[in-house]
Parts: sequence; C-alpha cells; structure tokens
Amino acid sequence: MASITFLGAAQTVTGSKYLLDTGTSKVLIDAGLFQGLKELRERNWQDLPIAAKDIDAIVLTHAHLDHCGYLPRLVSQGFRGRVFCTPGTKDLCGIVLPDSGRIQEEDAEQANRHGYSKHAPALPLYTESDALNALTLLQPVGYERPVPVAAGVEVEFINAGHLLGSAYARIRVDGQTILFGGDLGRFGRPVLPDPTMVKHADYLLVESTYGNRVHAEDSDGEKLANAIRDTNERRGRMVIPAFAVGRVEELLWWIRKLEVEKRIPILPVFLDSPMASKALARYRERVNELDPDLHPEEQDDTTPLGPAAHESRARRRAQAARERELCVFCTQKFRAVSSTQESKDLTRSKIPAIIISSSGMATGGRVLHHLRAALPDPRNSVLLVGFQAEGTRGRRLADGEKTVRIHGIDVPVNAHVDVVDSMSAHADSQEILHWLRGFEAAPKRTFLVHGEPAGMQALQESIVKELGWIVHAPQWKEKADLQ
Repeated sequence: MASITFLGAAQTVTGSKYLLDTGTSKVLIDAGLFQGLKELRERNWQDLPIAAKDIDAIVLTHAHLDHCGYLPRLVSQGFRGRVFCTPGTKDLCGIVLPDSGRIQEEDAEQANRHGYSKHAPALPLYTESDALNALTLLQPVGYERPVPVAAGVEVEFINAGHLLGSAYARIRVDGQTILFGGDLGRFGRPVLPDPTMVKHADYLLVESTYGNRVHAEDSDGEKLANAIRDTNERRGRMVIPAFAVGRVEELLWWIRKLEVEKRIPILPVFLDSPMASKALARYRERVNELDPDLHPEEQDDTTPLGPAAHESRARRRAQAARERELCVFCTQKFRAVSSTQESKDLTRSKIPAIIISSSGMATGGRVLHHLRAALPDPRNSVLLVGFQAEGTRGRRLADGEKTVRIHGIDVPVNAHVDVVDSMSAHADSQEILHWLRGFEAAPKRTFLVHGEPAGMQALQESIVKELGWIVHAPQWKEKADLQ
C-alpha cells in the first residue's frame, strides 16, 4: 500500500517535503527549506527519517527555496538519483541554489568570526559546491508529458501559474492519481498564466497559505500608485523587499504600466539583487511561457511573398519579438545594481527613488542595508508585497512594530509601512475554492498543506461546507496510507 509522509509544509507554510513510498519505490516530492521561526529553521538540521541514498528520485514543483532549497543538503548526504522538474524550474534553480549555498557559507563564517554561534565551529547547512553538484542531477521535463521517475511511479507536470516553471506534480501509482499542488497561482493576474484547471485526482494536496483571507482588490494598481506618489511628495525613498525570483517581475510590470499611464512620477528604479537580475533574464528568455498578454500572437498573413518581401517580414517579426522581450519589464529609469560598492553607494544616497531588493521577508540580503538606512526617516516608505511568515522582519514590520533588529542593532521604524496583498502570487481562499470547483468529482481525500493553522482551519471548514469533501490538515511527520 502506498503512503505519503508529510515531512514539511504541514501546519506551517515552508519546508515543502512529501515522501511517497509505494513499497518498491521511494520518491520525495519537493525538497524545501524551513523558513521563519527559529524552531522551524532548526528542522533543516534534522535528518529525514529516510537516508538520502535510499531516495530513488526527487520531484520539484518549482524553484522557490521553501520547495527546492534542501536539495543540496540531500546531495551532501548521499542522494544520487535524478531530480525531475520543468525546464523553467531548472533554469531558476541554477540561480537560487548556488546563491543559497554561498549564503550558508557566509553565515557560518560570520558566526565563527564574531563568536555568536553555539557551535564551534559553526558549519554551513550545505556549501555552494553541494549546490552545484545538485544542479547536475536536474532532469527537465516539459508540461503535460508523463514520464516514469521510479519503478511504478509516473509524473506529469501541469502549469500552476505561480512562478516561471511552477507546476502541480500529477503522480500515477498503483492505478491511482495523486496531485501534489505545490503552490497555487492566481487568476487574472499579469505576467503569469492562470493556474490550469484539473478535473480529477484520487488524492489531492493543496496549499492554504491564504486559506482565511481574500486578497484586496488592487484597483488596477492604484494602491501601489498612491504609495509611490505619497513617498515622492515627501521627497523620500521607497524600499520594497521582494522575492528575487517571481515577485520582481510583477513589480516592474506594474511600475512600467503606471509610468506609461502617467499615474506616477518617473523615478529611478533600482534593482539591487544580483540574483533577481539573473532571474529577470530567465523570464525574458521564456516570455512564451508567461501570460499571453505579454506575447500576443501576430496575425498570420498568408499572402504569397517573394524572397525579398519574405525576408523583410521575417526581420520585422524578429525585431518586434526583441522589442517585446526588452520592454516587458523595463521602467523608464531602470537600473540593475551589480557590484557591492554600487549597492553601498545606493544605500548612502538620499535621492528619491524606488529600491527593489531581496529578501522578500527581510530575513537577509542587501535589502537589510536599505531598510537600516531608510526606516528611521519618516519621509521614506517600505512596501511589503508578499506573504510575510511568522517570525520574519517583514512580518514584524507588517504588524506595526516600532523597532526591528538589523545586524545586531535596534532600528526605529519611523518610515511609512504599506502592505499590498493584491500582488501575492498565492491564491486566496476564494481562488482556491474556484480552482477546486473545477474537479468533476471529489478526491477520496484532500490534504491541506502550506499554511498556518488558522488559515488551514478556515479553508477546511469552507471546503467541507461548500463542496462536501473529506479534508485533513496533517501534522508534521504524519503518515497517510493511500488505500
């Protein structure tokens, strides 16, 4: 009898890991890092209940660290199987995993240099070398192309509309279908396509990050426009902590739209995240996988052409394609910051500007330097545009705390703090229910994952009341048999 053991994203948002055991094969779906509260982050150091070398294959739903960031750790512990993912996920993993390894090494070095670790010496969870080794195991598979991944286990990726390359993993085993939802995207949003509707699954895992909330209407970007205008009137700077992979693209799309429509002043827009700059390049390369509005189909002119006219039309089409690629995410005064010195100069500067920097929950990265400089000044603003997990600086800012600790210093929060929930890449409670209504029959059992307890409970009650499904929110390390 097959079973699923919930090794992460159970009663919490991060750490996505599910062990599918068929009796003959062991497949891990997602290999994510726990983030947020210290008690959760400490789980990253605990060994899984299965040796890494005994895992036959790994399937990744997408390239956010809470879904893929544990992979180098497993490789360092002896995993040598293949890691199946979409081509877009492979591209983005090539950016985020080596960066994560470098950060792990830098954090350990800092701890040893300043003596603030309980361990002597402090060690990285994994290294950049481990991450590079992990990348060699990635096996890209296109959407809706079923492939065997282990004995008796077949996987098919379905576009989830959450991130470039994001997918549901539809797994077939013992004549049954299990849909591992990963993260569910949103409907009618720019940049990314809508989540694909699914008609059938015997067992379903679905996220519940916003299970007790409905995203605010963005009024065509007016809340973002208001925040930018207000900050500019104060002659201040706006700092936007943003996830380097995924959120930056939508932010730039909206700022460009507001500029073109003359709803905001033209301000310098700095992207201070080397990883985000690399991810932006991957989005441009794969614009055909994004929302259809970003790559409108050209009229098919079937008029017969001579060689010269045919070549001219081909050149025009190629030029138009290049222009679309370059303009999709470019604001009028856009600049990508590359070097550390440029970043330091930007932090010291006082010119009004919009600074987009990672990490999205303000847990690390260059954004901390910008926040430390900007927060004490009431002319400035901080804009939070994504989910802020419990225990993160972003969550404390969103909750209105008057001081936050950055680099060992208590920094007063005098800047304006605005939250724009409408830019979330996660489906809210109503969007989740809309997606679930696409099923022609109820799954035998639906498991709620990727959520905090309050959100899970609210979504469970809604699904039971409105759809009459059997729903369960598993505990960490709980095992569920698939009968």
